[in-house]
Amino acid sequence: MSVSYAMNAGTSFDPEPSEPVMDSIFQQYERVLVESLISSFGLDFLIKDQHGGDVDTIHNVRQIGKDEQMTYKNAKNEKDYEQRGDYNSSMYHNDPRFKAKKRENRAKREAGELFDAYTNKKISPDGNSDLDHVVSAKEIHDDRGRVLAGLSGTDLANCEENLQATNPHTNRTKKADSMEKFLDKYGDEYTQEQKSNMRQKDAAARKAYEAKLAKNYYTSPKFAKDLSLAAGNVGVRMGIRQALGVVFAEMWFAVKEEFQAVQKQNKFAFGDFLTALGHGIKRGFERAKQKYNELFAKFLSGATAGALSSLTTTLCNIFFTTAKNAVRIIRESYASIVEAGKVLFINPDNYTFGKRMQAVIKILATGASTVVGVLVKEAIEKTPIGAIPIARDVIPTFCGAFVTGIMSCTLLYFIDRSELAQKLFSILDSLPFVEKEIAYYRQQAEYFERYAAEMMNIDIAQFKKETKMYGDIARKLESVMTDEELNLILLKTQQEAGIRSPWEGHDKFQDFMDDADACLVFQ
Repeated sequence: MSVSYAMNAGTSFDPEPSEPVMDSIFQQYERVLVESLISSFGLDFLIKDQHGGDVDTIHNVRQIGKDEQMTYKNAKNEKDYEQRGDYNSSMYHNDPRFKAKKRENRAKREAGELFDAYTNKKISPDGNSDLDHVVSAKEIHDDRGRVLAGLSGTDLANCEENLQATNPHTNRTKKADSMEKFLDKYGDEYTQEQKSNMRQKDAAARKAYEAKLAKNYYTSPKFAKDLSLAAGNVGVRMGIRQALGVVFAEMWFAVKEEFQAVQKQNKFAFGDFLTALGHGIKRGFERAKQKYNELFAKFLSGATAGALSSLTTTLCNIFFTTAKNAVRIIRESYASIVEAGKVLFINPDNYTFGKRMQAVIKILATGASTVVGVLVKEAIEKTPIGAIPIARDVIPTFCGAFVTGIMSCTLLYFIDRSELAQKLFSILDSLPFVEKEIAYYRQQAEYFERYAAEMMNIDIAQFKKETKMYGDIARKLESVMTDEELNLILLKTQQEAGIRSPWEGHDKFQDFMDDADACLVFQ
């Protein structure tokens, strides 16, 4: 599904009340579907979702060979495993730690203090005892997780918690089997209490073993490097996909407008068709270039969503394997979450609280629709259609895009037109929030900036001269005692200020009034 849609459509659908409802929603359906199909069919190659995510984890590498879709994400990790060498039991049994533990057990046995770790029976001083690797040395040697963590097999196999004293029969029948596999074969030879004890010893040894692998690998520079590169790679790809999706959508709608203009002509010419196509592409590209701020913002939002989705996917794959569609759902969900977070916490468009919540709900609704579209696509892929060579690549993707478009537009229409929703947003707008005060002072600041800009154009020297003149006139008028004196002051002021008389051409106003042909002229 188009990431650009998930991050844009949530706030772009705002039909005019006077506009025919069906026309408005149909136009939005068209835009959503076009952007979705452009992204799904044209730009999906930019982001390659992988089964199991983008970074090797201990859990995932152990699925290689069991899960046919699982592969190494880093070729070097695969090479390291292939070069681990063949298993050699003597390398493990001749290790100084293994020999030291055997000597310690022999001394305990001769002193009558040695017990069988599995059966809890005391081993007699004149009896025989063996030293067992709870997690077998061969299993540790061939463990892809151990090689990935870069730890020594002999260090792990011959650590204190993995070496247990037992009787020769148990040790030599268990061999390289896991405890569960051994008990499946020979469990009838032991009591329930003894089997429970064996499982507890195995669980404790494996817990310590897994903890060492996890600590060493997930805190290593190798893992940090792979994680950073994967997050950066997915982030950049999603950012590019986001921006290109907008560019191609602008081109599509510009071409459509050109074709509609050609259609109005009475005569069709193939040359006109090609000209319209070229003009449309060029005009769409120019439109996109004019929105460079928006394109950059979309790139950043897409990159953030991509990086977060990669990190989340890797975290999930530490514990369980994520399928391709699960990775895609995480990626598309983050696209909505990042955009919703930007509106909710940054509020770049200075929405009121009610409008902000409305925008957030729209974005999350489109994100949920995208998830539904991915699930529909996955469901169709599992039908017989998924087995048809050509159809399996086209039909599921189109159906997913179509369902997402219809569902999201319907939800957006409900959010914009529902009386209940509008009442809720109005109530939120009426609540006393600091944003209202901020909006008020921000508006006052805009007024001040506008006034200051106008003041910049004023001639200060002339302004002071005129202000002094008007002050002098006001003081003279305050001291006027007669009408004649007032008339003289006003006439003198008019002459000094250079104000043209509306009865110009007559010495006195009375002369003007006596002239039947005269008229006042204000300049």
